[in-house]
Amino acid sequence: MFEGLLAEDVVWTIHGSGPVAGTYKGLRDFTENAARPLVSRLATPLVPSVHFIVSDCDRVIVRFGAAARTTLGQPYRNEFVWIFRMAAGQVVEAEAFLDLVAYQRVIESSGSHCKK
Repeated sequence: MFEGLLAEDVVWTIHGSGPVAGTYKGLRDFTENAARPLVSRLATPLVPSVHFIVSDCDRVIVRFGAAARTTLGQPYRNEFVWIFRMAAGQVVEAEAFLDLVAYQRVIESSGSHCKK
């Protein structure tokens, strides 16, 4: 996913309300508890469409949309804003803003999380 970009001790916060919202401490926590539940229910990779990237000192802001197909063949689309704090070329802190209802809909409606 972000091989080498995220620090092992990254702190990733997903803003909003819902089961996935919260702060994840460490790459493993984020990957297993926030990213994998969604990605495991997608039949195709997320294809990003970057709207813009802005950087200032140690901050990088990425605004993008992404789309994929779920394991049930349904479309998944979402819009994201990620704000990174960088150190030594890696993301050490991240804040994510996205439509958590769309995320949760995929988690709850895709049935099996196994790819076909």
